[in-house]
Amino acid sequence: MNAPPDTPPAPHAPDWSLAPDGWNWSAQDADGRWYWYRTEPIPGIGGGVWRSNSRNQQYAADGRPNPDWFDSLRRRPEAAPTPGQPSRPSPDTPA
Repeated sequence: MNAPPDTPPAPHAPDWSLAPDGWNWSAQDADGRWYWYRTEPIPGIGGGVWRSNSRNQQYAADGRPNPDWFDSLRRRPEAAPTPGQPSRPSPDTPA
């Protein structure tokens, strides 16, 4: 499907150079909003959103609605696992 010419292309994940130090996760909600996370977020119970303590999430950028929001979680490429946190690789990280 082709987007109308006046519709901007769907944005990619925000650039990690814009993330605050120590905020090593990003994810996009179904409504298109991207957030930085200080701790690994979890999917919201009702779906469509990622959740973390409000002190551990920060708005990053707007995007187009994303029906595949669940696949948007990313870990900062150079971030080492935090002690006590799962060491689940980012989908951007080659296996």
